Formats: sequence, structure tokens, C-alpha cells
Amino acid sequence: QVQLVESGGGLVQAGGSLRLSCAASGRTFSGSAWGWFRQAPGKEREFVASINWSGGATRFAAPMKGRFTISRDNAKNTVYLQMNSLKPEDTAVYYCAARQSLDIATMPFAYEYWGQGTQVTVSS
Repeated sequence: QVQLVESGGGLVQAGGSLRLSCAASGRTFSGSAWGWFRQAPGKEREFVASINWSGGATRFAAPMKGRFTISRDNAKNTVYLQMNSLKPEDTAVYYCAARQSLDIATMPFAYEYWGQGTQVTVSS
């Protein structure tokens, strides 16, 4: 059974940082692209960042550029999201996702595997 488990969420003040982790079990994702998405109350799930199979290519949604970094450790079957300069509007449940393709994707339907989500709350 494939499982993706996020961790690292919590409450942080505006301007602070958090590092989210997503560890996979049940299969290896070394040949897969990963993505991070988020969903705030009353809003649709939105793309945050994606990284290709090798880690050599990344993509970020415009509001996250320069503040967020995505990375992966294939040996640990884990993807990370480093979030700096956090703002109250970053408050959401953050989800990691993995897809069977090598390449980056920005749409939720492109991902076959999802974690359960971790809450990030940024206070002003």
C-alpha cells in the first residue's frame, strides 16, 4: 500500500519559516515527479511547487517564487518544501503529491498519489 505522509506543519508568525517533509512508503518514487499543493478554507486546491524526477528542474507558482524551495532525497523517498518569509495568506492545508511521470506538472489531476495534508497557519 502506497502512503505519503506529510510533516512539519504548524503555527508560525508572519516572516517566519517552516520546512515541510513528505515521506513515501510502499513504492519508490525515484523516477517520479513530486508536487506540493495547498488548499485554504473555501478555496480550491492550488499548485505550489513541483520538482522533476532528478531534482534538476523545479517550478513554482508566482506567489511562492523567491520564498519557497522544493527539494528531494531519492534515497529517503522524501520531498521537502522550505517556506520562508511566510505571510498570513500562506495559511492552508499543504498536500504533497507524486506522479508516475518523470516531469513537472502543475495540475492536481496529473498526480496519482496524495498525502493526507498538513496544516500551516501563519499569524499576522
